[in-house]
Amino acid sequence: FALLTLIIGLFIVKIFTKYFVKIMQKSKVDTTLSTFLGSFTSIALKVVLFVIVAATLGVEVTSFVAILGAAGLAVGLALQGSLSNFAGGVLILIFRPFNVGDFIEAQGHLGTVEAIQILYTVLITTDNKKVVIPNGNLSNGSITNFSAMDTRRVDLVFGVGYESDIDKVKKILLDLISKHELILKTPEPFVRLSAHGDSALSFTVRVWVKSPDYWTVHFDMLEEAKKEFDKNNINIPYPQMDVHISNQ
Repeated sequence: FALLTLIIGLFIVKIFTKYFVKIMQKSKVDTTLSTFLGSFTSIALKVVLFVIVAATLGVEVTSFVAILGAAGLAVGLALQGSLSNFAGGVLILIFRPFNVGDFIEAQGHLGTVEAIQILYTVLITTDNKKVVIPNGNLSNGSITNFSAMDTRRVDLVFGVGYESDIDKVKKILLDLISKHELILKTPEPFVRLSAHGDSALSFTVRVWVKSPDYWTVHFDMLEEAKKEFDKNNINIPYPQMDVHISNQ
């Protein structure tokens, strides 16, 4: 009877695990998570089955369960950090603060997500370094996802000399914005005098772009603004200080 229970039980565990994984796949659960949970469920059910078979053979189940419990506690304490990373990985895979291919900032690192594993997340930095971050730290820390939204705002500040014509500077910047094909018309671009600095007038420029075009527009605006300022004799001053010497 114990042998029959074992054979039938293993068959049921196999069928149940197979359908459990299929249900998760149909529910569009991440492949990594569904595979792991399927394996974990299979092992857990087999342990329960072996306990039942042992009880059928007359083995003292209480002591057997106590041994398993003690072993589980010891393993849990030894793998405390790994369990924290595992729990963090499950949370990331469920709540999806980012996906593979997103550009994020987390734990002091900037990079593109190459893989989301059960214990670790792998980033590739802009200078092609591979960074492996424990999921426990990721799930408990702040994450900036630069790819989550379709559009982003480019913020720039241009400094010009105090002798410059304010309206002329604004017109130059607005013309540059209107000519750039990657800058969106809505929301409306923003160009205003924002500060009287120690040695320059500061103009704040805010424009909206598609997220992949952020850095292209950022660098284009810096280069084109310098060229146009030079053409129109708009001075970009160096930091300077007026010193008054008293004859006393």
